[in-house]
Amino acid sequence: VHTEQGRRRIRSAEDVAALAEFMMVDYKDCETEEFKCVLLNTKNEVLRVDNVSSGGLDATMALPRDVFRQAVREGAAAVIVTHNHPSGDPEPSRDDIALTRRLVEAANVLGIRMLDHIVFGDGRYVSLKDRNLF
Repeated sequence: VHTEQGRRRIRSAEDVAALAEFMMVDYKDCETEEFKCVLLNTKNEVLRVDNVSSGGLDATMALPRDVFRQAVREGAAAVIVTHNHPSGDPEPSRDDIALTRRLVEAANVLGIRMLDHIVFGDGRYVSLKDRNLF
């Protein structure tokens, strides 16, 4: 769903899925793990997508301070974090789940809602929120 200002709005799981489909194109040719943060305003409109970190073939360093730096600067009310698995398998690892829980704790301290963590693979994605992993 787009607003009058042309911003993409997240109102439901389907909107998150549409965002995931849109972002999958962005990850399509990545050979290394890339971590991004989607910044949302109070109406859940996408303000911007922030590139947080790039990593190796199977890991990227995403510290809470790096993930939320732009969100705090821009006054984002909520975020959706995303990263890809260059292997093509979007199944979240134990490290992905642990990181997500740390990010949720940090978001709560900052007063920012973390709506989801989406892991992308080869034409597929997994929502950690949908899996009740946080």
